[in-house]
Amino acid sequence: MPHLQLVEKTAFQPKISDISDAEGEAMGRTVVNLFARWGLTDAQACILLGGLSPRTWARWKAGSIGRVPRDLKARLSNLMGIHKALRIIFADAERSYGWISRANDAFGGASARDIMLRGELTDIMRVRRYLDSVRGG
Repeated sequence: MPHLQLVEKTAFQPKISDISDAEGEAMGRTVVNLFARWGLTDAQACILLGGLSPRTWARWKAGSIGRVPRDLKARLSNLMGIHKALRIIFADAERSYGWISRANDAFGGASARDIMLRGELTDIMRVRRYLDSVRGG
């Protein structure tokens, strides 16, 4: 009969983000332009960025991104994935930007913007997963 052995507890070690600080800043600059194309208000931008303060968003719009925390990098990465998927699905850039605000049966008649503005990272990920499935990714 096998003997049970006590295993010492260890602290949880979350996976360290593979996104560098420079990449985080670059995604921050990109999302400023992307949100303008999507027609988002400053308040909506702050929600999509996980409750970013209006003052920090104003600095981002002025070109000063600074250090981007890991959780925000995850949001930015998913937003970039949404943008990429839309550019693959739609040949016309304007059509891809407008898709975000159009009602969609896949979201029960809500738009992708409505879904993402619920504010959780999982809401952004839901839109990304949907688009990835549409494009076959």
